[in-house]
Amino acid sequence: MRSPRLICHLMHGLRVGGAEVLVTRLARRLRHSYRFCFTCLDELGTLGEELRNDGFLVDVVQRRPGVDWRLSLRLARHFARRRVALIHAHQYTPFFYALAARLLYQHSPILFTEHGRWVPDYPRRRRILANRLLLQRRDRVVGVGEVVRKALIVNEGIPARRVGVVHNGVDLTPYRQFADRAEVRRELRLADEDFVLIQVARLVPIKDHLTALRTLQKTVCQLPQARLVLVGEGPEENAIREFISRHHLHDHVRFLGLRSDVPRLLPAADAFLLTSINEGIPLTVIEAMAAGLPIVSTDVGGVAEVVRDGETGLLARPGDVEGLAHHVLRLGASPEERTHMGRAGRERALALFSEDGMVAAYDRLYREMLHV
Repeated sequence: MRSPRLICHLMHGLRVGGAEVLVTRLARRLRHSYRFCFTCLDELGTLGEELRNDGFLVDVVQRRPGVDWRLSLRLARHFARRRVALIHAHQYTPFFYALAARLLYQHSPILFTEHGRWVPDYPRRRRILANRLLLQRRDRVVGVGEVVRKALIVNEGIPARRVGVVHNGVDLTPYRQFADRAEVRRELRLADEDFVLIQVARLVPIKDHLTALRTLQKTVCQLPQARLVLVGEGPEENAIREFISRHHLHDHVRFLGLRSDVPRLLPAADAFLLTSINEGIPLTVIEAMAAGLPIVSTDVGGVAEVVRDGETGLLARPGDVEGLAHHVLRLGASPEERTHMGRAGRERALALFSEDGMVAAYDRLYREMLHV
């Protein structure tokens, strides 16, 4: 019997983040239909270690700073040695190196998933030319939402007919039943009367945690029982802790670091906060909606494709501390509105953003591209 074809996920790294979690879940869900390996350009990360322990092949190729043309050759040899049948590249840089490597190793079609865009995002002539020259008919390109899809068309010059959408989806099983809210609050030293915001995001500049903290600062002036729970790890941790210390916010912030029990933590909060300056389709927002939380978020990237402003949450401009604080205070003053938005968001998450739908869409693409 012929063994399943090998699909290689090509990524920056496998630290805990939305795209990285999505990719690991995808491989685990489809491992009985295909073989998967992972190739990281820059770092292994926590999820990479977990995947290795789970029996997956995970390699790190150590990309050099700048444009590393030698990496293309190393990747070509790597794909040939592994006998990769399909390359699934996540984000533009891995996609570029996959295209360059294929000039030397001509056997694998490439599936490019764009999970989000960097700011500022604008057309670059050389990239547009490279994309048009190197993209082949057998390749496929998808964005995780309509905003991302449009960026690929306008800023990367990829023809509209070539770009599809596969919405991010999350495993909704943990949200069928909720943990004991009072028990989790006690563990986190939160009182019953506290108004609790939770933010789950990597501690990186694009998530703009300092705006979240400034929003909290402004909120506690009128709502002293406001608390912010931060979940995540990353290079901005020291700057965030310094801000908390400098502005005497210790009593109002719970810094949890990296956690594996987010579905248990979410129901202990009253609202979910996201202050990113750009996003694709944020998995954490979908998870929060599935947990029945109203959302307060910046209106960036594909957030508005997930959150219906005024129905499942409230949106503000990126960096708009006044607007975000106004939304937080509005929810803090109205338990009824929180409940209404939370229920509407939960229904929307369960109906539109399930992991099952996402996995089925990628399975169809894999089968089409591999002719199986």
